[in-house]
Amino acid sequence: MRKVLTCLFALWAIMSIAQNKQLLYGVEEIPQSLLLNPGGKISVTQKYHFGIPFFSQIHINGGSSGVSVFDIFEDSGGDINERIRKKIFELKNTDFFTVTQQLEIINFGWRAQNEIYFSGGIYQEFDFISYFPRDLAILAWEGNRDYIDYEFDLGEISTTGDLMTVFHFGANKQVTNKLILGIRAKIYSSLISYRSTNNNGTFVTHLGDGTINIYEHTVQDIDITVETSGFASLRELNGSSQVIGEILGRAFFGGNIGLGVDIGGTYDINDKFTASASILDFGAIFHTKDVETYHVSGNYTLNGIELLFPPLNIGEPAPPYWDDLEDEIEREIPIDTLYNSYTQFRPLKLNASLSYNFGKIIGNNAECDCRNINSGIDRDQSVGLQFYSISRPKGAQMAGTLFYYRRFTDYISAKATYTIDSYSTTNLGLGFVTDLGKFNFYIAADNLLRYGNLAKAKSISLQLGFNIKIDEE
Repeated sequence: MRKVLTCLFALWAIMSIAQNKQLLYGVEEIPQSLLLNPGGKISVTQKYHFGIPFFSQIHINGGSSGVSVFDIFEDSGGDINERIRKKIFELKNTDFFTVTQQLEIINFGWRAQNEIYFSGGIYQEFDFISYFPRDLAILAWEGNRDYIDYEFDLGEISTTGDLMTVFHFGANKQVTNKLILGIRAKIYSSLISYRSTNNNGTFVTHLGDGTINIYEHTVQDIDITVETSGFASLRELNGSSQVIGEILGRAFFGGNIGLGVDIGGTYDINDKFTASASILDFGAIFHTKDVETYHVSGNYTLNGIELLFPPLNIGEPAPPYWDDLEDEIEREIPIDTLYNSYTQFRPLKLNASLSYNFGKIIGNNAECDCRNINSGIDRDQSVGLQFYSISRPKGAQMAGTLFYYRRFTDYISAKATYTIDSYSTTNLGLGFVTDLGKFNFYIAADNLLRYGNLAKAKSISLQLGFNIKIDEE
């Protein structure tokens, strides 16, 4: 069991991923910023944009709220088992490990004659979260000898995972010279999904009366549910190629379908201050195909196994103690398999920002005397605050960001960020955008202070993409 926990800590520390894209939010030179705020600003000269298929947005972002690779595998000559034990007791049951990956397949947009900017596309997303089951980790690592009468909380099990394709189409409109509004409709095609949250139950060891065994082990009020879709049919397939083919076949509306919407807006308070906000993935997936739900409930007390020593003939097996115990547990705590449909709400995401704009005036107003104009003015520098939140099974995960944006020329822009979140209080990020003719390229990375030794980082982010942007002549 200790070897298993060591491997789990390594995987959690290396592969945990978050969803915040603070370096892309509000950067109007990047077409993908409309996915973070459908009501974001777009250059008034931009007529069309096309993402390079499969390369317009590659998003890899890793983090862990409570442990890093260095915490476990540092080369200090100490005992790795002691480091793991220390982290088990330091971590809380609200610490989490997540994996979120996005790959944009298609992205496009155009400005219509009524000045509405339409955009749409397809992207693939994988989203996983698991909270740290502290009591179970202690039980697995320490055993129960020193925890007599301690109730280990089985309800700490809380995890979800989804692999899906998202089809989206949105509209962005400058309603007044101060206000821009946007909306985006989404269709989710779920490939595979599972969820196990809101569980209950305890495991406790008491001293027995000594008639059968010294100890008495009790599983009490257990109520654990695991909902799945898309997994059952995979068991009937032969080989990885058939499994991959089946999953890919669900990408284009072949899986469970869901609906969602994004809304957002940007408001120029005056010629210096701008506020923006967005709500993303307000929707749900309706799981009706290939659904299996496993439910465990009941109570059970084990006083030990009473060993019998009956006379046995040559070659006659001993009584099947373990098989009998399994049968008894299954009778007392049965695992029911259900095939009911269920609805899964998407993790709701919130973005908000307030920026102070200064420096030279750029764009269509660059040559005018704009001292008396209160809105609609773009400047080449800004500083501000951003807020991000995502709903999760045990509560919202939030992040706050300070940023500085600078447009150096008509072709090069940059954004620097300082972010405080569940992973770190020292997260510095930097992103660059360049427009070379019609070719648009962006790259962004955060937690730059840890690049000297990535093993110490609790979060690492890399985002890049290639687009074609066509301006009005």
